Amino acid sequence: MKKNIPSVGLVSGLTVLALLAVAGWWFWLRTPPLPDGLIQVNGRIEGDHYAVAGKMPGKVADLPAREGDSTQKGKVLARLDDAQVRARLDQARQAASAMEAQWRAAQTALAVARKDLPLAIQTAEANLAHARAQFASARSSAEQAARDAERFRRLAEAGTVDRHRYEQMALATEVAANQARSAEEAVRVAERQLAQARLGDERLRAREDEVKALAAQLDQARAALNEADSVLADLAIVAPADGIITQRLVNVGEVVAAGAPLFDIVDLDRLYLKAYVPEKDIGKVRLGLPAQVYTDAFPERPFPATVRYIASRAEFTPKEVQTPDERVKLVYAVKLYLDANPEHRLTPGLPADAIIRWREDSPWAKPRR
Repeated sequence: MKKNIPSVGLVSGLTVLALLAVAGWWFWLRTPPLPDGLIQVNGRIEGDHYAVAGKMPGKVADLPAREGDSTQKGKVLARLDDAQVRARLDQARQAASAMEAQWRAAQTALAVARKDLPLAIQTAEANLAHARAQFASARSSAEQAARDAERFRRLAEAGTVDRHRYEQMALATEVAANQARSAEEAVRVAERQLAQARLGDERLRAREDEVKALAAQLDQARAALNEADSVLADLAIVAPADGIITQRLVNVGEVVAAGAPLFDIVDLDRLYLKAYVPEKDIGKVRLGLPAQVYTDAFPERPFPATVRYIASRAEFTPKEVQTPDERVKLVYAVKLYLDANPEHRLTPGLPADAIIRWREDSPWAKPRR
């Protein structure tokens, strides 16, 4: 009986192999090949990556984001210490306020000067006219007094009038002459005052230039304020797009340099399936071809995609995609970009199968497994 045991085991093993062969043949018959015009590929879903970095150097003060977190565009991922920047911002704000006050005061003074200038010129012209009239009257009086004195001199010499009377007339002539000289000096003063008033145009232009200079300084102060405010905003590191944080490269308390990467984010709206097409089929694939992507998480729901990238060089099949026997084959990498990712259900790293349709009239079919 012991001699028959090996024979029985051998027969049992052959029976199992035969059954497996029959089962495989039956499964192959039940799983027909893909229709002509379709190519099946597989790979993993990946996405466009964003390296998130800060514009400014500084110390990490707050770090609310973690690896694996979902994030939205504009969401704050980290904050750098902002004590010094806030101090500079306050200084810039005060400087801008002071400069604006000076500019407004200069504008007010300019407005007053514009109103005062015509009045000053009119007053100076009136004073000059009055001084000239006074001078003309005084000069006439002086001339008349001189003529009267000359007549009284001749009469006094002839003995017709008293000499004392002549001396009074001579004194009156001298007084009239002095008054005429004073009136003439008053005319010159009035002329200088009018000329000074007319210089108000130049002073007005000088005030206008001063207002322009202060306006330029105000713009400069406001620019410095905006710059400080922008620097403060740059200390908040925000997400550039919706996605998932795949890497966080810093911790609270670390000092980072400007431009140093802090996070790596995958854009969930720019996902693609990186797959590999055998060398014998690559000639059928071209950019813009439609495709359908299937995942284990949603086996009954195809996700439309489009061929957006075809590698120009062949490579051996990556070991993480195919079996050892398949790795020796030459393949071409292709990227099938998903047309949409509803509710961000698909995430990077998911294995997936895809069907590429290179003939328009070919009916769609699910991947063969």
